[in-house]
Amino acid sequence: MKSIISNLNKIFESRIRLGIMSVLVVNDSVDFNTLKETLDVTDGNLASHLKTLEDNNLIKVKKQFIGRKPNTRYFITDYGSQQFNQHLDALESLIRTK
Repeated sequence: MKSIISNLNKIFESRIRLGIMSVLVVNDSVDFNTLKETLDVTDGNLASHLKTLEDNNLIKVKKQFIGRKPNTRYFITDYGSQQFNQHLDALESLIRTK
């Protein structure tokens, strides 16, 4: 018998990673400071969660300079979008289970 939670993606168990993906799925890209303010997390905490998502090919990073200031932007990958949507579908199925 298949568990009703088997389709949940363990990477998205963290509320911060869930928040990052939620922000990225509805925006073309988001910079580090916007994510930090939106999620109300510290630099180090956000950076470690972003690294996990990047290492799993769920997001991609673009570093550039705007004027003389560094700017880091994050984008959801096609794979990341697919995995996140499957996770949301699994959550919905779990909620609808009687």
